[in-house]
Amino acid sequence: MAKFILKRLGMMLIAMFMIILLTFVIMHSVPGSPFTNTKGVPDEVIAAMEAKYGLDQPYFVQFFSYLGGVLQGDFGPSYRYTGQTVNDFIAAGAPVSARLGLVTVVFVLAAAIPMGILAALKNGKWQDMLLMALATIGVTIPSFVIASLLIYVFSYMLNWLPTFGLDSWQGYILPVIALGGYSVSYIARLMRSSLLEVMGQDYIRTARAKGLTEFAVVAKHALRNALIPVVTVLGPTIAGLLTGSFVIERIFAIPGLGFYFVNSVSQRDYTTIMGMTIFYAAFLMAMVLLVDIFYCLIDPRIKFENN
Repeated sequence: MAKFILKRLGMMLIAMFMIILLTFVIMHSVPGSPFTNTKGVPDEVIAAMEAKYGLDQPYFVQFFSYLGGVLQGDFGPSYRYTGQTVNDFIAAGAPVSARLGLVTVVFVLAAAIPMGILAALKNGKWQDMLLMALATIGVTIPSFVIASLLIYVFSYMLNWLPTFGLDSWQGYILPVIALGGYSVSYIARLMRSSLLEVMGQDYIRTARAKGLTEFAVVAKHALRNALIPVVTVLGPTIAGLLTGSFVIERIFAIPGLGFYFVNSVSQRDYTTIMGMTIFYAAFLMAMVLLVDIFYCLIDPRIKFENN
């Protein structure tokens, strides 16, 4: 197991280096500088600001200076907000996005897996058709459309739920549904197809021939193997939910990572854009590593030594 983890960590470090390099190149390929849009500021002042942050140095010097800071956990200062660093934005936004994401993950797992199981067990019946119709709608409709519709119905027309912030438990309802709608629909469909495939295997027929109840067949034999494809998508899905959705956080005015990222893009705050991207990429890779380890726990046929 230690060899497996070390191998994955080595691959992650190479991938992270490439992500940092590509992000740096893309950001510095944009014409101008973070201070170009500053109105009414003389060119001499802009040049002095660029010199202060080292933007007048050759690109390779800037890159290795930035890389050294990242290795120490320092994503650098914000170019647009004096006295604030990218670490400050992450420290302020990550807990908010994480709270929203955790609630959304619970919602997704609690809704999607039972939906998929019920649809598979009622294959071809009205329950299956109804659940899959809802899942199809959830997959095809964009999250911002769902968010807008929820706000119009439950906030504007019925005045039941707030339209912004997470100050109360009611404030979580609309963003959680909007953020998790696609994941619920996708995982439910995946769970259904996976369970249907497993239920047709020979060992399931053998279990039934032994006289086991349908509940025992599904719970003890079919469900564990049917969850393997679901676990595959859970890593990136959970990472995306925990780090927040840029669109949903913007619509509901939630001060999470997405809120700060959108602001940094509109204001060309290079270090904030790069820091947020690197933070998300590292978190995503960590979740994928956890999924790889979890594979071996739910499926004994998979061995660490073979990876």
